[in-house]
Parts: sequence; C-alpha cells; structure tokens
Amino acid sequence: MANIKSIPVTALDGSSLDLSSFDGPLLVVNVASKCGLTPQYGKLEELAKSYGPRGLTVVGMPCNQFMGQEPGSADEIATFCSTTYGVTFPLLEKADVNGDARHPLYEELTKASDADGESGDVQWNFEKFLVGSDGEVVARFRPRTEPDAPEVVSAIEAAL
Repeated sequence: MANIKSIPVTALDGSSLDLSSFDGPLLVVNVASKCGLTPQYGKLEELAKSYGPRGLTVVGMPCNQFMGQEPGSADEIATFCSTTYGVTFPLLEKADVNGDARHPLYEELTKASDADGESGDVQWNFEKFLVGSDGEVVARFRPRTEPDAPEVVSAIEAAL
C-alpha cells in the first residue's frame, strides 16, 4: 500500500494540498451535504477541535456517488459546511471514491480492512479512514459508526 500522505490531492478551493504537511494522523472521510448522516459533520468538527492541538487533522472529501447527496458546487459545499456545522477542517475537491474514476487517494484507502476484515468499496457517505502519522491506514470505520464512537476515539488516541 502506498503512503497515503504522498498522494496528490486538491483542496475544495482548487489549490494543491500536500497531506504530508500534516505531521500527525489524518481522519479521512467522504462527506455529503444532503445525507441522513450529514450531522456527523458536527462531530467531525468536534474531533478536529479537540484533537487538532495534539496533531489530528480531519480531512473531508465531498462525493456525489451515493444517491446524488452532494450535488453542490465547491462554493456551495464550502458555504454549507461553514455556516451549518462550523467546519474548519480541510475539505478536498469533490471526487469519486468508488468505480473506474475513483480518486487515487481512495484507490489506496479502500485496500484497508475494517474491524470485520472487509476491504473494498466505500459503502456510503461518511466512511472513515484513520491514517497514521507515517501515512499508513491504521483503522477503517463504516458510515454508521459515529465519529465520537469509543472505537474511533480509542484508535485516534492510539495514533497520536
């Protein structure tokens, strides 16, 4: 598996973003604004604020592959996230997380297994991948696992 932090990504505003510039672990999440799980944005922001000073960076990648639940433009997504949930963590450009046009970041992330030993396609919006400081995936959490669930917090603590 490639070092996740070495994969080129683009920020939501179109600028280049170097994931290796973040020294600590990353929590990479495919996000959507019109999903039943969208309130997880609030808990992701809480994680970013509480663990950010210790080195965690939450990174969101908007994706419109699941029932068209992220239809907005980059500006619309940025405005929704900041005004509705006060999101301050980095957001990447909207991209596919599954299929032939899957972003290279997710090409690597989806090789990681979850707690049941299953790897492969992202199941839905808000699937979470914890990437260690060294760029290796250390944990994968399925969409319905809340960002503040004990197993997520425990994995973050161990990665810090």
